[in-house]
Amino acid sequence: MKIIHLISGGDVGGAKTHVLSLLEGLGRTQQVRLVCFTAGAFADDAMAMGIDTLVLDSGVRSSIRTLTGMIQNEHFDIVHCHGSRANMIGAILKRTIKVPIVTTVHSDYRLDYLGRPFHRLTYGTINTVALRMFDYHIGVSDAMVQLLISRGFDPQKLFSIYNGVEFPPKPARLSREEYLGSLGITFDADTVVFGIAARLNPVKDIATLIRGFAGACRTCPNIRLIIAGDGEERQMLEQLAEETCPAGSVIFAGWVRDTDSFYNAIDVNMLTSLSEGSPYALVEGARMRCATIATAVGGIPYMMESGVTGLLFTPRDVDTLTAYMVRLVQNPAFRKQLGQNFYEKAERVYSAEATVHHQLDIYRTILRQAQRPKEKRRGVTICGAYGKGNAGDEAILKAILRQLQHIDPDMPICVLSHNPKSTRLTHHVGAAYVFNPFSFLPVMRRSKLYISGGGSLIQNQTSTRSLNYYLLSIRLAKLTGNRVLMYGCGIGPVNGEASRKRAARVIDRNVDAITLRENLSAEELKAMGVTKPKVYVTADPALLLEPGLEGAVDGFLLGNNMDPAGRYALFVLRDWPGFAEKKQAFVESAKYVKETYGLTPVFFALEPGRDLPPSREVAAELPFACPMLSAPSDEKLIIGMMKKMQVVVSMRLHALIFASSVAAPLVAVSYDPKVTGFMHYIGQKHCVYFEDVTAENLCALIDGALGDTGTYSVDRLRTLAAQNEEIAKKLLEEDR
Repeated sequence: MKIIHLISGGDVGGAKTHVLSLLEGLGRTQQVRLVCFTAGAFADDAMAMGIDTLVLDSGVRSSIRTLTGMIQNEHFDIVHCHGSRANMIGAILKRTIKVPIVTTVHSDYRLDYLGRPFHRLTYGTINTVALRMFDYHIGVSDAMVQLLISRGFDPQKLFSIYNGVEFPPKPARLSREEYLGSLGITFDADTVVFGIAARLNPVKDIATLIRGFAGACRTCPNIRLIIAGDGEERQMLEQLAEETCPAGSVIFAGWVRDTDSFYNAIDVNMLTSLSEGSPYALVEGARMRCATIATAVGGIPYMMESGVTGLLFTPRDVDTLTAYMVRLVQNPAFRKQLGQNFYEKAERVYSAEATVHHQLDIYRTILRQAQRPKEKRRGVTICGAYGKGNAGDEAILKAILRQLQHIDPDMPICVLSHNPKSTRLTHHVGAAYVFNPFSFLPVMRRSKLYISGGGSLIQNQTSTRSLNYYLLSIRLAKLTGNRVLMYGCGIGPVNGEASRKRAARVIDRNVDAITLRENLSAEELKAMGVTKPKVYVTADPALLLEPGLEGAVDGFLLGNNMDPAGRYALFVLRDWPGFAEKKQAFVESAKYVKETYGLTPVFFALEPGRDLPPSREVAAELPFACPMLSAPSDEKLIIGMMKKMQVVVSMRLHALIFASSVAAPLVAVSYDPKVTGFMHYIGQKHCVYFEDVTAENLCALIDGALGDTGTYSVDRLRTLAAQNEEIAKKLLEEDR
């Protein structure tokens, strides 16, 4: 592969480090050339590193002529731009050369010339326009990609990459004892050391760190804080530390050159900034397995998941910061697990080697897409209950997307969503508002397959308007020329003869194939009179999702004050008519698992807006405290957490599906035939209809689930779930 990189040549800091280290790594296996438009340190350093470097400082027109000839005559495969000047030239080249051009966005282009009005008006405007002319964009960090998506860039033509650092780290020059001793710090084996390496200026907000540390000292006196760095606020911060913290507990170390020894000496890496991009300091701490506490700003939440790879708090929230510091002092196991989890993620994602491999994967994807012949109709439109904040529905969408991308990794996909912005940001696909035909009809006219699926869409138990919408969308999809597939569905109940006939008529006339997640839905379709589409009983695509790594799951539990080795009974409740009358039965069953089996009840909200209120009502009646969890954004953590449960008592179908994928003992409370149908389909008998719930029968079902000596398997269902993909592939390959 031959790649030519264009850059102004005056870059410094992170952009310079990223480009030079990337080119050095790529150059080991690929033919790479760097073109700078300014002579100077950047080009000199590149040459010193052995990178093939050319300086073109003869003006824009001359540079474009030279580059055009060079790219065409030497047959470069990809042109890769960095920065505003290179973007401008790349946008012009795009009109004359037939080589894919990609740009890396290193920073927020709207802020690049902040404080320089003339440059912002000229170069800033040119760069903003040029960026829109590229087909492919790479964001330095997930946060940058999310920013670009939020500004309307195509999420399916965006890639993220991180500045890489060397893994594994070399042994630190000084041991922990030697480094702390060199600073004159008094400590013993139990001393917990917090540290920050940062400029001492207002944006880093070190004052909040000192105040939080002072609060932690009142509970945990055997702690120390090392502040490495210098800046205009140093005198003020030294005075604040002297006034609020015990003498000798806060050490100002000044600029630290030996950062490996610094991070090796501390236990907890701190970052209290008011604004950040994707800071190197976090990865440098992760290399030494430091636990991390940081503010949830900029790219940090994309680097760390709070409770799993670190702890995040709102800027200037001193009370939360103090509580986190105390928690990590008092819980060494949690502190160690956070450090290990972040190390494993950093090695996998942020290492220099991973960055090079990922960049090569991006190039291969771009070349594959660029060489693909154009098709009049291509891709998939997906419609379902997405963008509504239900973790179960979002997990099903993720499973469907994974299957479609397995068919074709470059497939254009658009999801009809109740919150298109959230869907684009979460799943990195196109999205249109479900009730805006001016947005979704053009998409339907371009797509080849329309998928109506994920959950029970054809039902009017909860809403007749919902049924009418999904039937109308199916008709519109067929009218606009799509193949129509109802995918991994549950059907019914559809109440009322008129509604049943209308639904059957629409399905018969417009749907090409239907895959169902259980037999009961097939019986319902037959009873409604649906005869024409091909019907396959497969399984829910969510069964193909995998549990998270044990360390990440343990971190999630520890982050919610739960012992990963503890014994728990998970209760997944939801608001439903008549719940007030049944509440006491759930209260008594929660008491029962505690008293009889020694299991701690845990209440889990799959859809927090609806599930937290009934869970809190039940928990309030218990004579002991119980963990209350909201679903994390990562479904792998949900599934991994359920794997650790001794029994799962659930009203939510998706919770049963997740739990069954790891063979957790199940008790289902069925408010809808689809719940009963799923339990029958997987061969599980511990199920009671909601209207029949009593404390006695709920406790008896728990006894039964816990007393079953044999484990069950859903491997057969996973095989069936994989058939959804085969049927979708067949429809995509068929000619109309």
